[in-house]
Amino acid sequence: MQTEDYDFLYALEDSFWWFVGMREITAALLDPFCLPNGRAQCVLDAGCGTGGNLKWLGRYAEEGLRFGVDLVDEAVDFCRTSNHQLVARASVTALPFQDSLFDLVTSFDVLGQLTSDSSVEEALRETFRVLKPGGIGFFRVAAHEWMRSDHDRALATTRRYDLPTLIDLTTQTGFKPLRSTYANTFLLPAAALRRLVLKRIGLSGKGSDVKPLSPQLGWLNRPLTASLVKEAQWLSRPNMKFPTGLSAICVCQKPTSSHSPEA
Repeated sequence: MQTEDYDFLYALEDSFWWFVGMREITAALLDPFCLPNGRAQCVLDAGCGTGGNLKWLGRYAEEGLRFGVDLVDEAVDFCRTSNHQLVARASVTALPFQDSLFDLVTSFDVLGQLTSDSSVEEALRETFRVLKPGGIGFFRVAAHEWMRSDHDRALATTRRYDLPTLIDLTTQTGFKPLRSTYANTFLLPAAALRRLVLKRIGLSGKGSDVKPLSPQLGWLNRPLTASLVKEAQWLSRPNMKFPTGLSAICVCQKPTSSHSPEA
């Protein structure tokens, strides 16, 4: 990511349709497992970016119990600008925390940016290690390799996942899957048409899609948000699962009587 991308990310996280709607989806999937325990929990956002999700995670943990790590200096600086003090510059493959510390660890579109299969495995093992027995891991990744676009190149996304692969990776680490689904489903046909047409005619998008809408298209923010909010309402049903989408999500639990698999 370029410095400009972090500027956009920080400016848009509270209002841009994708961030607002995907948080609604995250809440629909996480609330049943986290809210019953109240808010006296310890939470880590592993790969916290500029801190928007770290702020949102206040629904599960008080300020002094929310931690973040990110490998990029600009991201950490933005977090501190927003007064998130419990943020460190560190890799998700080597978390600077003791074993069994957190009740919840979130990973929002981070695994797909790691450079190798071994680094993905290390990140999952580290998440497993720092979670308390019975703790919850939330993993979201970009879905479907055939949807790769200039947006992925701009964000240094090395891999897009299908949902079965994500489930297999977490299970092999020792997690027990609790809930899994695709998301950003209703908008998939339009996104796929746009990206495939651009590829066919030899064009691509201009960098990341995370940028302000043009003045002529600003009105789209509301209906695009509404689409994701509607998905969240569907996913609030315990057994609801979308068969495809632009994101793949797995909510997992560290077993209460298990040890991390051998590295």
